[in-house]
Order: sequence, then structure tokens, then C-alpha cells
Amino acid sequence: MDRTLLGLGGKRPSEMDQLPDAYASGCPTRHALDRIADKWTVLILGLLEGGPMRFNQLRREIEGISQKMLSQTLKSLERDGLVSRKVFATVPVTVEYAITPLGATLAETLVPLRIWAETHIAQLLESRAAYDRAESDAPARLDVA
Repeated sequence: MDRTLLGLGGKRPSEMDQLPDAYASGCPTRHALDRIADKWTVLILGLLEGGPMRFNQLRREIEGISQKMLSQTLKSLERDGLVSRKVFATVPVTVEYAITPLGATLAETLVPLRIWAETHIAQLLESRAAYDRAESDAPARLDVA
């Protein structure tokens, strides 16, 4: 299959200035893939699907995320148009984050990924343990390209 036509809504190459091709090193779609592949993005968007949340609510719900990482990820999600930030003039200031329509389309795609991870983690851990046991018992091996 010609991968240059994937995801273009049936448009022909002559109809586009530059075809997106995530396999090309300079393709900007790699930035989108970086965002999608980030575990914090998956978790934040999953929570925001349920409705707007404040920063500390998100931090309490996502165990293991640091304040700095949550802040950086939310800023990146806002920059990409996936999350909106609303400031309320209260004392202290209240900030609420919500998923945007674009973010909702991504979250809809990511839910099955999270569910797959939750469903198959036992198998992954078993495979990892078996691999590690085999590697520790085997002589050193050379991987040849």
C-alpha cells in the first residue's frame, strides 16, 4: 500500500503541497506522534474526558506525576490545542483545564490503547520476566543488522 496516501481523505498527491509521511525524518507528524505516545498525555486526556478539572485534582488522580511534569504536559497540550485553560479571578486564583473538541477526538482514540495496556499488562510482565531469565542464562549474543 502506498503510505503517502494514508489518512489524506482520498486526496491525490497533486492536490497537496507536501504529503505527510511519518516515516520521513523531517515530517511534522512526528511531533503529533510524540504527543500521543506520552503516557502523561494519555492519562490527562482520559481524565479530562470526564469534565473540566483543576490542576491539583489532576495531580491527585495521576499517581506518580510531579507538579513540574503535570505543568509541562498541560502547557504542551494547551499549545497543541488539545486542552484549554480557564482562569477564575478568585483568591487564590483558580485554574481549570478542559479537553477541547480536538483533544476529545484524540482521547477517543487513546482510550482503547489504555484499556489494552490494562488488559495485557500481566502478559507483558510474564514475557519480560521470561526474556530476562533467558538472557541471564544465555552466553553473550551479538545482534547483527
